[in-house]
Amino acid sequence: MLAIGSPGIGVRTSTSCNALLTELQQIWSDIGESEADKDRMLWELERECLEVYRRKVEEAANAKARLHQSVAAKEAELATLMAALGELNVYSPIQSEKRSSSLKGKLASISPLVEDLRKKKEERMKQFADIKAQIEKISGEMSEYGYLSTNSISTLSMNEEDLSLRNLSEHQTHLRALQSEKSERLHKVLNYVNEVHTLCGVLGMDFGKTVSEVHPSLQGTSGEQSTNISNATLEGLEQSLLKLKAERKARIQKVKDIVGSLFELWNLMDSPNGDRNNFSRIASVLGCSESEIEEPGVLSTEIIEQASAEVDRLTKLKASRMKELVMKRRSELEDICRMAHIIPDNSTAAEKSNALIDSGLVDPSELLANIEAQIVKVKDEAMTRKDIMDRIDRWLAACEEENWLEEYNQDDNRYNAGRGAHINLKRAERARITVTKIPVMVDNLINKTLAWEDEKGIMFLYDGVRLVSILDDYKISRRRKEEEKRRNRDQKKLQDLLLTEKESIYGSKPSPRKSNSFRKANGYSTNGNGSMTPMPRRRSIGNGTPDTPRSYSGRQNGYYKEMRRLSTAPLNFVAISKEDAMSSYTSICGSEPDSPRQV
Repeated sequence: MLAIGSPGIGVRTSTSCNALLTELQQIWSDIGESEADKDRMLWELERECLEVYRRKVEEAANAKARLHQSVAAKEAELATLMAALGELNVYSPIQSEKRSSSLKGKLASISPLVEDLRKKKEERMKQFADIKAQIEKISGEMSEYGYLSTNSISTLSMNEEDLSLRNLSEHQTHLRALQSEKSERLHKVLNYVNEVHTLCGVLGMDFGKTVSEVHPSLQGTSGEQSTNISNATLEGLEQSLLKLKAERKARIQKVKDIVGSLFELWNLMDSPNGDRNNFSRIASVLGCSESEIEEPGVLSTEIIEQASAEVDRLTKLKASRMKELVMKRRSELEDICRMAHIIPDNSTAAEKSNALIDSGLVDPSELLANIEAQIVKVKDEAMTRKDIMDRIDRWLAACEEENWLEEYNQDDNRYNAGRGAHINLKRAERARITVTKIPVMVDNLINKTLAWEDEKGIMFLYDGVRLVSILDDYKISRRRKEEEKRRNRDQKKLQDLLLTEKESIYGSKPSPRKSNSFRKANGYSTNGNGSMTPMPRRRSIGNGTPDTPRSYSGRQNGYYKEMRRLSTAPLNFVAISKEDAMSSYTSICGSEPDSPRQV
C-alpha cells in the first residue's frame, strides 16, 4: 500500500505490510467477512496509518523548529558575545552554513564557540568588576563623604554589555589616573598630618582630637576605614596647619618676652645656675627660628605658665631687693665710666640714691631705669670714643717707654755683660724709635680729638678735663723740658771746657769720695761689688711739676674744677736725664777749681 522513508526501509515496510495484509485477508476469508466489511476495515486501517504518519510529521516539524530556534538562539548569543567581547574573527554563521547544511551540524559547531565565549565573558566581567571595585574605592576615598553617589554607581553598572578590550583598557587607564591622583593626595595628606603632629607635639596639644575634627579617618584608629583624601580633607588639614602655625608664632613671641624678662631678672639678681637650668628648654627658643623648634612640649601652655609664674616670683623678689640692685647697677655704671675715663652722672650717686630710696620720694624701679639708661648712654659714648681712647693708650704707653729709656740711660752699668743686658738693649732701641714718634702721635691725637668735637658738638673730656688742653699743656711742658735740656747741654759743654782748662793747669784728678757722693746725689746706690744701679724716681700726682701733664686745676675757661689724673699709673712724660743731674751737681758745687767731671 504505502512506501515511507528510504528505499530500503520502504521495501522492508512494504513487504511486512503486504504479508500482514495477506494474512489479514486470509483470516477474513476464513471468517467469512463480506467484501463490504473488508473494504470498510481496510479504509479504517488506512485512515489510522495516515493519522500515525501525520502525527510523526508534526513531531518532526516541531523538532526541526526547535532545532532552528536553538541554532538561531546560539547564533544570536554568539553574535552578542562577540559584540560584547569585541571578538571579530572567532566564528561566522555563513561559514558554518558552508561547512554544515543540517541544523544539528550547525548547532554542534556553534555550541563550543558559545561556551568558550561565555567563559571568556565571565573572566572579562571579573576583570571589570575588580577594576570597578578599585575605582569605586578610590573615588569614595576622594569624595567628601567617603562613598560614591547613586549616579556614579549607575554609571559604572550601565556599561556591562561592552566588555571589549578597548573598554577594559579605558577602565584601566581611568584606574591608573585615579591611583596616581590618590598617591598625590595621600602624599599631601601625610605631609599635612606629619606637620600637624609635629606642631601638636611642640604646642602640647592633642593630635588625635585635632585631626579628628578634620575627618575621623585621619586618626588611624579604625583599620576598616581608609584614609579620606577628599578636597575637603585637604582644605581642612591646610586650615588646621595655618591655625597651628599662627598659634606657634604667637606662643614663640610670648615665650621670647617671658624669657627676655627672665634673663633680665636673672642678671639683675645674680640668680644661681640651678634656677636658670630649670628653664633651659624654654630659653633655647630664643636662638632658634620657627621651623627649627621641634622639641615636644617646648611651647606647651604648662611650660609657658611655669615661666610666667617664675617671672612674677622674681618680680616680687626684685621689688624687695631693689635698693641692692640700684647700688649694684650704680657700681657697674661707675666701673664703665672709670674704664672709659668719663665722669658719671652725679644725680644717681650712691649717697643720693640711698637717701632718695630711704625717704620714699623716688620709686626704686624708676631710679634703676634711670641708671640703666645712663649705662646704655655711657656704653654708646664709649664706642664713639674708642678710636681716640686707643690712641691715648698708645701715647701713654710711649710715654712709659720714654720714662724707662731715660732711667735706663742713667744706669752706668747698662752695657755690662749681665743677665738680660741684650734684652734691655733691644728694648732701648725700640723705645728710642717710639719716643721719636711721640710728637707726631700727640699732633694726630689733637687733630682726631678736634674732629670728634666738631662732629659731636661737645668737648672730649678725659676724667673731666678737656683732652685737647691736656695735650697742649703736654706739648708746652715737653718743649720747655727740651729747651732746658738744650741749655743744660750747652752749660755742660762750657763746664767741660772749664774743667779741661783747669786740669791742664793744675793736673787734678777726681776724688773718689766726691765721685761717690755725686753718684748718690744723682739717684744711684752702690751695691756690694762697687757697681751702680739706678734708683727709680717716683713723683706724686700733685707735685706741681710742669713736665707731668696729669692734672689740671684753676683753668681760666672754667671747665675744670679739681685735680685729676690722666691715667691710673704714675707717668713721667719727660724724665730728668743724666745731663739734668750734671746740671744740678754743677749748681751745687759752684765753680770749684777741683770739681770732678763725671763721665
